[in-house]
Order: sequence, then C-alpha cells, then structure tokens
Amino acid sequence: MPHLKIGELARQSGCQVVTIRYYEREGLFPAPARSAGNFRLYDQAHIERLRFIRHCRSLDMNLDEIRTLLKFRDMPSADCGEVNALLDEHIHHVSERIEELTLLRRQLETLRSQCSTTDKAEHCGILKGLAGGTPSRRRKSGGHVRSSH
Repeated sequence: MPHLKIGELARQSGCQVVTIRYYEREGLFPAPARSAGNFRLYDQAHIERLRFIRHCRSLDMNLDEIRTLLKFRDMPSADCGEVNALLDEHIHHVSERIEELTLLRRQLETLRSQCSTTDKAEHCGILKGLAGGTPSRRRKSGGHVRSSH
C-alpha cells in the first residue's frame, strides 16, 4: 500500500486531522515516516491502529485504558490477564454511570412533575424547585453524560 498523507488518512478513517495529531502527541499513535517535503506519511498499520483506537473510544474508554490495550496489542504473545482486568474495571465504571444516570433521570422527572401546565415563569414549579432545592451530590465522574472516568 502506498503511503498516505494525514488528510487522506483522515478521509479513509473518518477521523479528523487534529484528532490524529492529538493521538500522536498522547503516544497512542506512533510518529509516521516523513516525506522529503516533511509531510507525515502513513500506511495500512496506521489505519488499523486508528480504527482500533476509535473503536475503543466508541466504547467510552479513556486514553490510559487505550494505551494499555495498545501495549498488549503490540505484544501479541503476552498474557492477556491485564486486558481482562481492564475490561472488568471498565464494565464496573459503566455500571456505576448507569446507576448515576438512573438517579439523575429520577431527579429530573421529579422536577418536571412540579410544573404540569403552561403559566407565567414566575409560577413555574420547575424554576421554583431549582431555586429552592439542594443541589444533587456531584457525580464521581465529574462530567456530563459522556465523561471519562
């Protein structure tokens, strides 16, 4: 396969150029060869690695988890016990987030039930509930729904 420039790699993978460069800086993506004009040159191995990284990200894995998985992917004869443990831990994090999101949904539904008709904002039960209630405890993951852990 001929070498590809970063723009072509981005087009073939559906990944943005800035993301590819970010993965390089973060050590997830090896530095590619360079052309005489100093352009990055990628090959099939880079495409496959990028697809692997993207698949991990689609499973909401963070960069440290992906680094670990890539380490084992790059050492095919190594024991995969750590890979199993990593996935078990990730499943646990996902389960915790599901519980947090279920609680969040219940809180929002309770808040929504405070206003069943359209009226002036000054009479809105939702706004009153938000103003007078105590904030929910902060989530462990610290972000919105699609957060890293």
